[in-house]
Amino acid sequence: MTTTLNVADRRRATLERQQRRRPHGRPAQATRRTARVADRRPDRVGPAARIRALLGTDATPPTADRRALGPPPGTFYVIAAVVSVFVMFGLVMVLSASAVTQANIGNSPYAVFSRQALWAGLGLAGMIVATRVPYTVWKPLSIPLGLLGVAAMCSPFVPGLGVTINGARSWVRIGSLSVQPSEFLKVVAVIAAADLLTRRAGDLHDHRRTLLPVAVLAGAVATMSLVQGDLGSAVVLGAIVLSVAWVAGVPLIPLSMLTTAAAMTAIGFVMSSPRRLSRFTAFLNIEAHKDLESYQVWQGMVSMANGGLTGSGIGGSRGKLGYLPYAHSDFIFAIIVDELGMIGTAAVIGGFIVLVAFGIQTALAAPDRFGMLLAGGISAWFGVQAIVNLGGVTGVLPVTGLTLPFFSAGGTSLFVSMFAAGLLLSVARRAVRH
Repeated sequence: MTTTLNVADRRRATLERQQRRRPHGRPAQATRRTARVADRRPDRVGPAARIRALLGTDATPPTADRRALGPPPGTFYVIAAVVSVFVMFGLVMVLSASAVTQANIGNSPYAVFSRQALWAGLGLAGMIVATRVPYTVWKPLSIPLGLLGVAAMCSPFVPGLGVTINGARSWVRIGSLSVQPSEFLKVVAVIAAADLLTRRAGDLHDHRRTLLPVAVLAGAVATMSLVQGDLGSAVVLGAIVLSVAWVAGVPLIPLSMLTTAAAMTAIGFVMSSPRRLSRFTAFLNIEAHKDLESYQVWQGMVSMANGGLTGSGIGGSRGKLGYLPYAHSDFIFAIIVDELGMIGTAAVIGGFIVLVAFGIQTALAAPDRFGMLLAGGISAWFGVQAIVNLGGVTGVLPVTGLTLPFFSAGGTSLFVSMFAAGLLLSVARRAVRH
């Protein structure tokens, strides 16, 4: 009789499978020495050969880094299908939500849509590259990527380069191009956390060796966003690192204490400014603040109330005619509900549930520990960011300015989300079939 394993059992089975692949009866130091001797052999695969292998121009026989891959598993196709539908659906909704307002201010109705479509094309290229390249390529690059991430997060404070939007100095503008460095930092955070906890796999109960570095990493990435005034990105960045730590098997009690400390830090940041405090507590009584702090949420709720079961149809929303601020970016979900009703709502929420669920399946079937942590962190990233955005739009959570992945207008967010989906597909492509 076939039994269905729960998530904990499957994660334990994954770790046991990875442990069995390690050589037995030989010390780790001898294994590393043998690996160094093997690296000095003439038949080793050099950097040039690796590049030719990735590009498909090398006719040499497959090696350990370039093994023949069988047909992709079903998980691969499900994730690819969900992401593709999300991107195409998002482009349609961006055009619908922005065309009228852009025309009213004298721009082309396709101005926002054209930029979003351009970023979608770049994101498609990035996703294909991330899918085809073995995800293990990114593991030794975690430190260089981290240094680049820190430099990018400092760039908004360069005079003449950084731009302040809605009280957050988290944008860099070069000509007509605007980039948000914190989006790229999310990729850096998940790769760095996965690399750290892969190398410290045998020291998970050593707080000095594992929990302290995790706390430093989570605090560093979150603090860089808080310095910019971007609490939403800080929440997601911290959640990414802590989620990777949970997937890695860090003991729950100290990890819970670290999570509590992070939450208290976020609350302290909100309370440090009366303006910020009033903005983040307005969701507790939306109707009382609908003329000021909760105006955007109130208008979003009015738009969603007009949707009904089948919606007003694509292009039929009245909220996007100037009543709902940022209808094409942070609050695009309100326009989706207005124009597509409960059917569109179920499609979006259900799609994210499927994406996260199959991302978890990918993590459980990953061929190595780094792949498991990478897939788990990316899945948590998509899930947490979607929850924070949808919670803010529906008035359940404070509005943080986070985009809805794959849907909201925002080129950096779309590109980075598609690249991260490519990393997830790369792990799924090489997953072990059960």
